[in-house]
Amino acid sequence: MKNIKDYNLEELKQELVKIGEKPFRAEQIFKWIFQEKVKSFDEMTNISLELREKLKKEYTICNFNILKKQESKDGTIKYLFDVLDGNAIETVLMSYHHGYSICVSSQIGCKMGCKFCASTGINFIRSLTSGEIVEQILAVEQDTGIRISNVVFMGIGEPLDNYDNVINAIRIINNPKGLNIGARHISISTSGLVPKIYKLAEENIPCTLSISLHATTNEKRSKMMPVNDAYPIEELIKACKDYIKKTNRRISFEYALAKDNNDNKEDAKELVHLLKGMLCHVNLIPINKIENGSFTKSSNENIMKFRDYLNDHGIVATIRRELGSDIDAACGQLRRKNLRQNGDGANLSQSVK
Repeated sequence: MKNIKDYNLEELKQELVKIGEKPFRAEQIFKWIFQEKVKSFDEMTNISLELREKLKKEYTICNFNILKKQESKDGTIKYLFDVLDGNAIETVLMSYHHGYSICVSSQIGCKMGCKFCASTGINFIRSLTSGEIVEQILAVEQDTGIRISNVVFMGIGEPLDNYDNVINAIRIINNPKGLNIGARHISISTSGLVPKIYKLAEENIPCTLSISLHATTNEKRSKMMPVNDAYPIEELIKACKDYIKKTNRRISFEYALAKDNNDNKEDAKELVHLLKGMLCHVNLIPINKIENGSFTKSSNENIMKFRDYLNDHGIVATIRRELGSDIDAACGQLRRKNLRQNGDGANLSQSVK
């Protein structure tokens, strides 16, 4: 059966017409699901019993189960969710002075193979549906009772490799009758899928695009990120400039600093040269050591020198605050392993940040 959370409002109206109902009923159902966060059709009390029975025959309401919940000393909460098909994903809730941000996964596994990410070498299973992406937000809000104000697509998976479902999820998240989170409070991260960056520029969604750059030469970047072999830096920067021109939106470039690799003054100089004149911001990330990984964190002194050099030469740069590292919920610490679930003995593909 179809997951009713997979439909944006316009699609849901079409679905209601197909089953012989008036389109306005879709708005009622949409609000019940995404604003009232009901877990069953029976809770939709202003809808007739006949329609509720009809919905039960045609659709399901996807409700994730919490398999594990860990809280960091800094308040970050990491969830392991059962996605109801024998697989599991992770979602991270972070607290900032401006409100609560959630880092959502877009796929079960990842194809990109970035060498500094703990997901490297793990088999890709499948992409998440729109409803499964949005359900991560709903499930966390239901569990905590808080209102999430910011959404970042930076969990497991490459969001632009699951393009249609991610865009549809954003339309649900952004809809005033849905989760009503402003597009400017939504960030999409990509390792650099150039054709999808061009496509995203045409969507007219004022979200923030974050580019995982991490190096200033093709030789270094390809060693860190195999995607660079398909879409080298020159093509990536060209696509970014096109995105900025068409959207007039600032791009955030993510740059993970690895000791004796991409953190010296020459790298900083080259980064200034690469980004000069672009409407952009550089987010410097102290790289996190991962199991069997060859990259280690740059020194704090080096990270600050790198930041200061960029700022002194006209490139706005900040150092990302590290959150959740004590529970392996920080940037790049995501991995997957098999976990035998207690009780029924089912094997779950577990994503562990």
